[in-house]
This record gives sequence, structure tokens and C-alpha cells, in this order.
Amino acid sequence: MSETVGTNTTSPANSAGRLARLLLVILASVNVWAQAEDAPQANAGPAQVITEVTEQVMRVVAEADTYFDQDPDRYYREIDSALAAVVDWRGFATAVMGEYFSRGRSMDSDGRANLKRQRDEFAQTLREGLIRSYAKGLLAFGGAEMVVKGVEASPQSARIASVTQLVYGEADRVYTIRYQMGQYKDGSWRLRNLIIETINLGEIYRNQFVALAKDANEDLDLVIAQWNETISEQAEELARD
Repeated sequence: MSETVGTNTTSPANSAGRLARLLLVILASVNVWAQAEDAPQANAGPAQVITEVTEQVMRVVAEADTYFDQDPDRYYREIDSALAAVVDWRGFATAVMGEYFSRGRSMDSDGRANLKRQRDEFAQTLREGLIRSYAKGLLAFGGAEMVVKGVEASPQSARIASVTQLVYGEADRVYTIRYQMGQYKDGSWRLRNLIIETINLGEIYRNQFVALAKDANEDLDLVIAQWNETISEQAEELARD
């Protein structure tokens, strides 16, 4: 059964770039360690989680016009709170690091401990750098009708599912977003990856990590230190779309 999210009074997006900024925010600006008072219930299904979070985010965006110029930090905090506890941020960072994190299997205990430290620092770096860079894209996106169309369970596991959402923009343009979700031991469903049309954000980030690692002679501490600068450049490119 489809679930429709209400719109605000701002004009909807007119480009895929704006949509990308919106969805990148959902993926990248979550404080997975925070606890939101109105976070989705622990026993909520994957479609319900996406619907409720989208509603919360769009309420924040609708209200932001009244105070953003005077208090932008409040907006960033409220976006962060609205998206709290939805993304497996550590898992996403692990996936982005890909083969570089997998190398830990052949390391000694000190090497594995250092790699886990780097992974945790990378997860925090992603979160801190992207909240401010991409939350602004939500304001540019404006209002749009968002409809959750259904859930596709993975044939490999009942704890993996893909939620399809349609976003209706201007000129009858319809975008398809697929949220790749995982169910955890506490019963909650969290976002692991995001696909916008044919753009797999997890793959894009992983390729970016590999490229930076090669440029840095596989110095992962340097890669992590450079990551936010690279993301800022990417945000500027999206803003020009």
C-alpha cells in the first residue's frame, strides 16, 4: 500500500542535482548515536521508518524559512535530530572503506585496532562534514510529494529489504529512490545505502575513497583528513547542476 508524505508551500525541485542533495543529506547527515524523541519506533517496518523520517525532515524544512538566516545552527541541529538513529553510520563507513577495511583480517591485533580507529574516525568525519554541506540542499529542494510504493525483501535474508519511494517534481517528473535497509538485533531497521535512479551512492563514495587512497599512497589517516574537502568540492558541483 502506498504512503504519501505531505508537501510544504515551497516550489518543488526542478533538477536531479537538487534531488541528489536532498537524498545525500538523508544518507550522510544522520547522527546515528543520538536519540530523537520522535524517532521511528523500534518495531517499525522499513517502509514506515522511511515514511516517518521523510515527514519529520520535511516539517523541519518547512519551518526553517522563518529562522534560518538568523539561526542556521538551529536548522542543522533539527535536521540532525530528525534523522537520528536511522542510519548504520559505522556500517556505511565500513562499506565505503571496502577492501581497505577488509585487510584487517590479515593484520595482527594492533593493526586491527588501528584500522577500527580509522573506521570510527571516518564515520565521524563523514557525519560532521556533510551535515552543513548538504543540509542546505534541503532548503533548495523545497516541497515535493513523496510516496512510498512498497518493500522488496531480499531473497538472501529476511533482515534485508529495499524500500522504493517515488518523488514527484515539476513538469510531471518522477524520481525513483531505493533505500537499502537492514534489520538489527534490537529489531530496528536502518539505512545502509541509497540509490537515486541509477546512481548508487555507496558505490560512488567507495570509488572516491579508493581514488583518494591511491593518491595518498594508502595513508588512510590522510584520506580521512582530506575527505571533507573533497565532499565540499562535490557539493559545489551539485549546486551548479
